[in-house]
Amino acid sequence: MPDIHGIIAYPVTPFSDAAGAPNGVATERLAALVGRLVSSGVHAIAPLGSTGELAYLDEPEFDAVVDTTIATVDGRVPVIVGVSDVTTAKTVRRAQYAQRAGADAVMILPVSYWKLSEREIVAHYRSVSDAISIPIMAYNNPATSGVDMPPELLVRMFDTIENVTMVKESTGDLTRMHRIDELSGGRLPFYNGSNPLVLDALKAGASGWCTAAPNLRPQPCIDLYDAVRAGDLDRAQALYDDLKPLLQFIVAGGLATTVKAGLELLDFPVGDPRAPLLPLDEEGRARLKDLLAR
Repeated sequence: MPDIHGIIAYPVTPFSDAAGAPNGVATERLAALVGRLVSSGVHAIAPLGSTGELAYLDEPEFDAVVDTTIATVDGRVPVIVGVSDVTTAKTVRRAQYAQRAGADAVMILPVSYWKLSEREIVAHYRSVSDAISIPIMAYNNPATSGVDMPPELLVRMFDTIENVTMVKESTGDLTRMHRIDELSGGRLPFYNGSNPLVLDALKAGASGWCTAAPNLRPQPCIDLYDAVRAGDLDRAQALYDDLKPLLQFIVAGGLATTVKAGLELLDFPVGDPRAPLLPLDEEGRARLKDLLAR
């Protein structure tokens, strides 16, 4: 299993025209953004999460993001590709494509219009696991997927599905992380996906922080992780206090929307989010400009 830890950066997906119309991925701009993230010192890259607008991409666009990201990273850090889809068949296709392209792991959010039973969730993950040979990060984020996977289910999948080897927990409930650790006897690595919870999660033993924040402020994110690992909790608290307003803002305003606006404010434009998402309004841009200036 690859050593996946630390700051796992989630790049946005630049589109090929500034209005974000559905006519393809701006691969050169994506390569520049991924290269910038890797050079900043993050520990892994995770394209095609919600930050990357995975739900709004067609299959050729998905493939283009995977190919561009993996080629740009060029083995310098692990790449964890989000492959989630409403159907199991398309999730399997995406996972197989990511593996062939050279991904180190895939991340799966069990998205569904219908509320899935635990039996259906397990079958979904098992189908993907049977089709690939690289690790799966089970991603729990009921706010976006409509499906909640309790710690008991996540640990059971870890114990019974070969390639389910790690969990991204994004509910913002610290007790769930403690429960995962307790039920698995410390065997199941968990990663924090709730930006405002990051300090408490790292202190609780999270193996890493899955975040879009490094698109805008990578160094404080890396410094925060390093401070917790070094046991310098006073410094970690100061770094967190500095980052917290930005973390809260980008989550509340929608990650793709706010991060793309922030990159433009930092003179690294990547276009607008894709409809039905809208660009950040002027009031939001003014607030974000102030936060980035800090």
